[in-house]
Amino acid sequence: MIRTVDYHTGGEPFRVVVEGPAPIPGDDVLERRGNAAKPEFDEVRRLLCHEPRGHADMYGCFLVPPDDPGAHLGVLFWHKDGYSTACGHGTIALGVHAVQEGLVAADPDGATDVVIDVPSGRVTARVLCRAGTIESVTFRNVSSYVIARAVDAGGVPVDLSYGGAIYASLPASAVGASVTPEHLTALIAHGRRIKAALADHPAARHPGDERLSGIYGVIFYDVLGPDRQRNVTVFADGEVDRSPCGSGTAARLALLHEEGFTGTLVHEGIVGSTFLARVADVTPDGVVPEIEGMAYRTGRHEFELDPRDPVGTGFTLR
Repeated sequence: MIRTVDYHTGGEPFRVVVEGPAPIPGDDVLERRGNAAKPEFDEVRRLLCHEPRGHADMYGCFLVPPDDPGAHLGVLFWHKDGYSTACGHGTIALGVHAVQEGLVAADPDGATDVVIDVPSGRVTARVLCRAGTIESVTFRNVSSYVIARAVDAGGVPVDLSYGGAIYASLPASAVGASVTPEHLTALIAHGRRIKAALADHPAARHPGDERLSGIYGVIFYDVLGPDRQRNVTVFADGEVDRSPCGSGTAARLALLHEEGFTGTLVHEGIVGSTFLARVADVTPDGVVPEIEGMAYRTGRHEFELDPRDPVGTGFTLR
């Protein structure tokens, strides 16, 4: 029996596993991420993420111990193809989860910090409450920075930046599209093609830890105004982020800051939800983004696997 509490952040699902799987070994969260891919642990991810219990765009996490007592939680983020190094929409959901489920004592009329160790580092979700009700969550991300500009990705130039994971950014118009649902199928195909073209590019290597290397997502964006953009992030193998993508927003903010942007970015997702993003600090390692959004609990589940079930831990159709 696997028990979960489910949320959505800006329309993007986030399934928090609260009971059932065996402890995942490791000295820290990043090491546990590597061990989670072993078959004895990964079958739980497949069970919860794949159809018929999930779908090709499902997302969730395992809670694990933090790296040290300075954090409240550790987390391993997962999707249909494996385990990511960062997840902003999940960090926002975990802030809500920690307060609503009583994992962290919260100020009913003020801000409470929920400190979380993720594979890319330590992040903080600041949960704002009024009269005991959560109004918003602002997460402070790891340092984010520009990696390279105008990198050729199979005939189209992209900018590469890091926001806890490495993203390629380009205007949707560069592939003859816009960030709208009717162009989504084409954008998924372009995202897969661009990611494949960059697979062996030197700029896709993380400078400090090879475990953080690789292009995680491709961000297509439309500029809607001087401080407003719409984006869709195609990540993993053709998976689509319904939210404005938290770590992707951090990666975009690093690019915009280098271009001189100093305000608050209104970052809109393909379903119309928005994050507010700003640079909270500038360090030698890059900018420190703060990204504001909100998550909502959608249900509680108990999942099981009948040993007679011929589809086992499930399947995906993408």
